[in-house]
Amino acid sequence: MKIEDLILAAKENNASDIHIICGLPPKYRVIGELRSMTDHILTHDECDSLAIQLAGEEGYQQYLDEGEVDLAVTLCDTRIRVNIFSQQDHTSIALRLLNDNIPLLDSLGLPPAVTNFTLLKRGIVLVTGQTGSGKSTTLAAILNEINHTRCDHILTLEDPIEYIYTPDKAIVNQREIGRDTKSYANGLRAALREDPDVILIGEMRDPVTIETALTAAETGHLVFATLHTGSAADSIDRIVDSFEEAKQHQIRSQLSMTLVGVISQQLIPKKDGSGRVVACELMIVNPAIKNLIREGKTAQIDSTIATSADIGAISMDNSLLRLARSKQISNESARIYARNQDYIKKNLGF
Repeated sequence: MKIEDLILAAKENNASDIHIICGLPPKYRVIGELRSMTDHILTHDECDSLAIQLAGEEGYQQYLDEGEVDLAVTLCDTRIRVNIFSQQDHTSIALRLLNDNIPLLDSLGLPPAVTNFTLLKRGIVLVTGQTGSGKSTTLAAILNEINHTRCDHILTLEDPIEYIYTPDKAIVNQREIGRDTKSYANGLRAALREDPDVILIGEMRDPVTIETALTAAETGHLVFATLHTGSAADSIDRIVDSFEEAKQHQIRSQLSMTLVGVISQQLIPKKDGSGRVVACELMIVNPAIKNLIREGKTAQIDSTIATSADIGAISMDNSLLRLARSKQISNESARIYARNQDYIKKNLGF
């Protein structure tokens, strides 16, 4: 079995992911649902062979040594993010098919105020959501807009590199964790000596990386980063809780001064079954939210977002309401994906 055949079949069916598991047929994810690609049951040796095709001998040996390996490859004219991992003494593979081209920011269906982030000169912008929620695509679209409109130095730290940028007005350096630098923390410390204007951090995983990112924003850099959190309030709590209690007040203070916005997104199945559409909470940091962050009153952030529509902010539930009222998603999908299901029921009349 050739990996190219699976990728081509996935592309023809607009699949977002492929899963290769010993004892099961190869699966792909179409409109969020896993489906079998063929009736053929994969064997242990076939899974190993597909892993070698993807990673090469060196990458496959790293997988054997460590139990998993992350990489990105280009096959069938498609950029693919790959994770190879061991489970119950068998090789499994998860592949994410990325868009061939970086989409235009205004084509993603995000709140209009998101475009203002491309004009910023300093501060931190977080893009959050669960795996597969489109965070990487949103960030790529934002950075590429900067690339086409500003004479800046964009520096990315990624694990692995997903979208490849073609420098336009900006210059772009993309560094891969594990290949170009040892870790996010090391790469970010070095970045401050590399004259960047814009820094992308693939994920803020540890206190050292978070603290260095805050320092970068304080010293006049524009920092974009991702977190696997479901809301702006959760993101702030996750960052603060990464530190020991004695340091949390300082981190809240720094965050209140540097954070400028949080985009939290979900991908929702379209009502007509033709694909998925993004539902997005957008928090724009204003003086009221700065005070809530500094005072540790994150529980009040959701209500502040809901009452900040005049500056372009929107809550997740109001985003879902807009999608349901415009018939892009069903009322039931709006309810299922809502944070406050009673609020959705009341406003949609069911």
